[in-house]
Amino acid sequence: MRRFFFSISALILFVMVSYGQDKSNVREPAAAGRFYPANGEVLKKEVMNYLASFKGPDKGVLTRAIIVPHAGYVFSGHTAAAAFASIPEDADFDNIFLIGTSHRYSFEGAAVFCSGDFLTPLGIVPVNKEIGEKLIESSAYLFSKDEAHMQEHSLEVQLPFIQCHFNKTIPVVPILVGTGNPLAVKAIAKALQPFFTDRNLFIISSDFSHYPSYEDACRVDKQTMESILSGNPDTFMRTIKELQSEGTDGLATAMCGWSSGLVLLYLTKDEHGLVYKHLEYRNSGDTPQGDKVQVVGYHAITVVQSKEKPDASDPGFNLSEQEKKVLLQIARDAIKSKLFSTKMAEIDPSKLTPVLKQDLGAFVTLTINGQLRGCIGRFMPSDPLYEVVRQMAVSAAFNDSRFQKLTVEEYPDIKIEISALGPLRKINNINEIVIGKHGVYIKKGIYSGTLLPQVPIGRNWSVEDFLGYTSRDKAGIGWTGWKDAEIFVYEAIVFDE
Repeated sequence: MRRFFFSISALILFVMVSYGQDKSNVREPAAAGRFYPANGEVLKKEVMNYLASFKGPDKGVLTRAIIVPHAGYVFSGHTAAAAFASIPEDADFDNIFLIGTSHRYSFEGAAVFCSGDFLTPLGIVPVNKEIGEKLIESSAYLFSKDEAHMQEHSLEVQLPFIQCHFNKTIPVVPILVGTGNPLAVKAIAKALQPFFTDRNLFIISSDFSHYPSYEDACRVDKQTMESILSGNPDTFMRTIKELQSEGTDGLATAMCGWSSGLVLLYLTKDEHGLVYKHLEYRNSGDTPQGDKVQVVGYHAITVVQSKEKPDASDPGFNLSEQEKKVLLQIARDAIKSKLFSTKMAEIDPSKLTPVLKQDLGAFVTLTINGQLRGCIGRFMPSDPLYEVVRQMAVSAAFNDSRFQKLTVEEYPDIKIEISALGPLRKINNINEIVIGKHGVYIKKGIYSGTLLPQVPIGRNWSVEDFLGYTSRDKAGIGWTGWKDAEIFVYEAIVFDE
């Protein structure tokens, strides 16, 4: 009897030592046996087999973030492995920030788990509780809400991949986003910004389309993926809204964790030298366990630091929120002055920053209740940006030949959108063009034409389609005229009232 009691006591002690702490401080696995195997040996073998399907990462790659699916491994394990395998096994990260969107709870902010560690069938995954507590103290949008984490699978299913892939144990910072308010998401990203460095890996957990047909899923998921690769939060949100409002049969969402994806886009928005790369796409219809009637889509996407060190003298084209407000006010004042025959409003010189004084192009678009009411722009300007915006606002309201002149009755209902165009960059390979990020300008002799970066979004265009439409419809040199023409790319910052 004493030997039996000693054996039981030794077993309890072994379990406590293995866990590294009292089990009351451990978040128990909730998805084991449902989303992935509950047996540790079986689980490790399955994850390692997925990872072995891919060659190692490119030499010298510095991964800053990945977007991975969170479905059952039989459906999405291969795609998740594509993202993890793109990171060196010996990557020396200080922490891994795990960010997902809550499936069970809704709340205005994000729930940070820092009351204990996580447990999987492979053992303990330590949580960096100190960082978690700092985040909670830093913003009203970040708080403790442990109940949101207890049955949530989206973060948990990433843990076995972390445990199997990396050579060292890396603490995690688990964060669940519970809001669909873009302003709150932006505030969450702002709180996380100090930690978004090359010392920490950010993992965004999200599946993509839910429950359309196989063909519709491929189309919808491609458009969503391209909007993410653009790196532009506005492009991404516009794409999500358009896809979810177009009435695709069975489509419940274009991206179930879009709010977590938006956090990443805000984090990367103003950091020069980061590149989004697509690694793999599959959906549940590609697996023996799924059908092609109602599917769920999965992407693997990585964000890497450019190997070339950015030039400190070329921070990239960007506009602050204040600069955007100034341009929008200039556009509205110009339209109002012309419409009501009043003196053109004076511009406060103190608000004209160096960027606004640069000779840059711009398009001004007017809409009423979502319907186009005018759009005019200048691509190759000889005037500063603020002056181009003023002139194009007036032209869009009164000189677009497709529409009658704007009336006094219509004025209160107009919405102004500005596309400020960054500098041109000549390219030698069309693979440099990123749909949703780059506009293209084609020049061949006396012929030239451009299409803005946002034009292909939602149209399922390839790069060749983008060039073909620009070449034929804008430059007037035929569908394939771009093949022996000069091709330039530029970025546009699109913002509205």
